Amino acid sequence: MEATEALRLANAEFESRLRGVAPGQWELPTPCPDWDVRGLVNHVLLGTRMSIQVLSGMPRDEVISYLDDDMMASTDDPISSFVDLAGEMAAGFSGPDGLEGIVEHPAGDFPRGMFCGFRVADGACHAWDLARAIGADETLDAGLVQFAWDDAQPQREMLAATGMFGDSASGAVGDDAPLQTRYLDLMGRRP
Repeated sequence: MEATEALRLANAEFESRLRGVAPGQWELPTPCPDWDVRGLVNHVLLGTRMSIQVLSGMPRDEVISYLDDDMMASTDDPISSFVDLAGEMAAGFSGPDGLEGIVEHPAGDFPRGMFCGFRVADGACHAWDLARAIGADETLDAGLVQFAWDDAQPQREMLAATGMFGDSASGAVGDDAPLQTRYLDLMGRRP
């Protein structure tokens, strides 16, 4: 599977869970200890907008200055906001530079292809987080999970070192566990 197809699937997985959020569920806790459902959705909106900014060449300092915005406060329709932003982000990875070259990300300079993989992981993991929070189907597309698992393997040590993925891999999930379970565990989730 190509990275841009995996990104499309990750966005679709998150969108489908977002469409399932009922009015009374915005304050439910998520597997991400710092965010309730509203905070998680705000994070995804911010990350998607940040990706557009990065792909358009916005200077790092300027991108960083927008990372604490409350995008949920400025939208009456988070679903449409996400769909629009996700489409623009996907177009950025499919544009003239595609997956080639380097981007100036807030965390450092990365190859565009690696950055796309980051966005796939973010969409997939947060789709699962949102599903877990609202009691929706937690099963992710098998091809998406395979792409995300393969993409994460060369970065296992870096993922653990960032501290951004909970406790990282628990070491308690065997190689015979379903791939989605192994991937989520690697990403600090405990399905």
